[in-house]
Amino acid sequence: MNKELEKNYNPMDIEDRLYSKWINKKYFKAEVDKRKKPFTIVMPPPNITGQLHMGHALDNTMQDILTRFKRMQGYNALWQPGTDHASIATEVKIIEQLKKEGIDKKDLGREGFLKRAWEWKDEYGGRIISQLKKIGSSCDWERERFTMDEGCSEAVEEVFIRLYEKGLIYKGSRIINWCPVCKTSISDAEVEHEEQNGHFWHLLYPITGTKEFLEVATTRPETMLGDVAVAVHPEDERYKDLIGKTVILPFLDKEIPIIADTYVDKDFGTGVVKITPAHDPNDFEVGKRHNLEQINIMNDDATINEKGGKFAGMDRYAARKQMVQELEEMGLLKKVEDHVHNVGIHDRCNTTVEPLIKQQWFVKMEELIKPAVDAVKNGAITFVPERFDKIYFNWTDNIRDWCISRQLWWGHRIPAYYCDKCGDVVVSKEVPGTCPKCGHNHLVQDEDTLDTWFSSALWPFSTLGWPKNTEDLEYFYPTDVLVTGYDIIFFWVIRMVFSGYEYTGRAPFHKVLIHGLVRDSQGRKMSKSLGNGIDPLEIIDKYGADALRLTLITGNAPGNDMRFYLERVEASRNFANKVWNASRFIMMNLEKAEAAEGDKVLLTDADKWILSKCNTLVKEVTDNMESFELGIAVQKIYDFIWEEFCDWYIEMVKPRLYNDADETKAGVIWTLKQVLVTSLKLLHPYMPFITEEIYCTLLEAEGKDGEAESIMVSDWPVFDEKFNFSKEEEAVELMKEAVKGIRAVRAGMNVPPSKKASVIIVTENNRITEIFENSRAFFATLSYASEVTIQKNTDGIPADAVTALIPEAVIYMPFAELVDIEKEIERLNQEKARLAGELNRVNGMLANERFVSKAPEAKIQEEKEKLAKYTQLMEQVEERLKTLTK
Repeated sequence: MNKELEKNYNPMDIEDRLYSKWINKKYFKAEVDKRKKPFTIVMPPPNITGQLHMGHALDNTMQDILTRFKRMQGYNALWQPGTDHASIATEVKIIEQLKKEGIDKKDLGREGFLKRAWEWKDEYGGRIISQLKKIGSSCDWERERFTMDEGCSEAVEEVFIRLYEKGLIYKGSRIINWCPVCKTSISDAEVEHEEQNGHFWHLLYPITGTKEFLEVATTRPETMLGDVAVAVHPEDERYKDLIGKTVILPFLDKEIPIIADTYVDKDFGTGVVKITPAHDPNDFEVGKRHNLEQINIMNDDATINEKGGKFAGMDRYAARKQMVQELEEMGLLKKVEDHVHNVGIHDRCNTTVEPLIKQQWFVKMEELIKPAVDAVKNGAITFVPERFDKIYFNWTDNIRDWCISRQLWWGHRIPAYYCDKCGDVVVSKEVPGTCPKCGHNHLVQDEDTLDTWFSSALWPFSTLGWPKNTEDLEYFYPTDVLVTGYDIIFFWVIRMVFSGYEYTGRAPFHKVLIHGLVRDSQGRKMSKSLGNGIDPLEIIDKYGADALRLTLITGNAPGNDMRFYLERVEASRNFANKVWNASRFIMMNLEKAEAAEGDKVLLTDADKWILSKCNTLVKEVTDNMESFELGIAVQKIYDFIWEEFCDWYIEMVKPRLYNDADETKAGVIWTLKQVLVTSLKLLHPYMPFITEEIYCTLLEAEGKDGEAESIMVSDWPVFDEKFNFSKEEEAVELMKEAVKGIRAVRAGMNVPPSKKASVIIVTENNRITEIFENSRAFFATLSYASEVTIQKNTDGIPADAVTALIPEAVIYMPFAELVDIEKEIERLNQEKARLAGELNRVNGMLANERFVSKAPEAKIQEEKEKLAKYTQLMEQVEERLKTLTK
């Protein structure tokens, strides 16, 4: 043997070297090959602003496991990588950078700003990709895409124009979510709702021509400046006579009508609501039904505009405070109630979102969403776990038209052009030379960009060449599995599904594997504000990528959040060490027998047992992985390698390896290699680096350089009926039970492993006799036996022998051989004296009235518990002494 593993496993020495080897050998590359079945995963494109966090690490580890598994099964596996331009997130980053330089975005102008944005992308956009490589991601990096690259941009324009021409994209006034800090509209999915302490202000609106008032309650008093009506329920007897009359709007002193609408809940509050169509989505709908004016009273920065009278120019909250104060002075503030309510927050900058009416571009969703609903209902797309289809349907059932325009510069600019002269709108890929309506030759492009999710929605097919009907698209699409977190089911999953059906006529993927969040050890979400984020790259530097990957997947069930403990990473590294040391041990013993094929070696029950166990493992792990039960699969691999292979089988066969006269040594070596290689292959998708290093070193050590190229391109193990040794498996499991019984007895008596004792097995069962006869050598080693005797009765067994039981047999061990009786009596007498002293002290304290009357109750209770404990121990010691001195 000319090659062996280093003495100690050091991931820093192997991971970068092996990843470079894989890249150079083009193992990740996938090309159209009609002879092979394709398997495709598209990477959820991380933002170019992103730094690798635990969520990325989990998401991409899961994708890599599936890709490596399928590649080894013989599929033509493509994992399609890329990044997202992340319009809001990136623009915010660049604005922050400009601020540090004392530059305002507007001073640069659009072209200057975009130049800086592309420079920023070139400098930082690849950072997340290099970090994904550190965890071992086996993507086809030669295919890396970007949502604003030429091909993806062409797809975006094609989709916009198609939808516009079908009448599914339109421009109109709608209530949208407006972020006053980012100064752009944001989608419903980008709004997080959090509970905040607020108030209900009960305001009085004078009824025109009377001394009476209508009482309305609001959480946003400043919006009253945009009120155009107050509404009551048409069947509310209290207000029937007032319908059609008017009230005076305070501050603006204008009359607004009292209208009747079934939207009003007559049993809630006073049964009267103010109607502000430009600042509330429900009021907007009421306004449409009653043909009411829409008055927007806010500027883009959430200050009051010129329609707000004397409050113009004030911040929304400053105006609120001033208005409430003046209403109170005017006697028009009846009361203020504390109120906890859900407030919309922009998930990017944590600013309270303002519902505003704006001219925006929208996609009509009513027709587009139908195939996306049917696809999940009829099973064309399935969620893992299935319960997530409820969240999916919750979104699809309540879908609203999608606001796709954003008031940003970084992103896909809307391909709509306005004629300076007649105002006609032309939607086109190219800048129109003349207006088709009036012939004027000066058209200006829309200033807005598209929602980031508009391009992400096309990702499964735009990355494969769509709208061109490429060979890649025909072969690799639809993709197989989408791996994603439950937090972006609406943002991304639904939009990809309806887009897939609309533009390709097919579902973009068949399975959606949902994972949860990675939380800290206390179950809290990792966040900057809590300072509890754990950097995956630091974990990799300290423990290696394999340990991180194993930690993220062990115990992880689809759809469930997981807690991240450093102790578990250490346990994963310990497992890696165990695998490394066992492999090293095997390689160091390879020369103890000539290499032979499995059908030419003599196999014992122990060999057949581990081969059978390993064979079953292959079947179960494959089934689990096909069902996306990655956590269950890797736990089985872990348990098999650690317990069955290392702690049992390797210990069983050591006597055979060290016995020069043993004729079954070739069988041991063959079995060790067979089980090691199979275990490494099963473990490879989870821990790619260590398995590659051991596999290649092992085959090289055997001189099989041709096969040693890479475990990545080796064949996935398959269940083989010829290794199904149920009889031998049953035999060794019985022996293991006997060993466990003996060890339990010895541990209970504090007998060290170095103390050997006779073991006598008493059974009348011939099969059990045969089992122990066949395995006498390793059974003696594992049970710390000086000798093993098998007999049909208890003749000659000392009366004080201790016993362990297994089905249809009793195992005896002479007590005197386990324990030096004289020394044990001496030890027990010393223990008895110590306990007597403790009992005297405790009894003395509890008999002392001064102590009992003055000591804290907890201290008295503690002493009573000690009394009970020492009394019990004394009884046990006296019982043992009685037995020994009979």
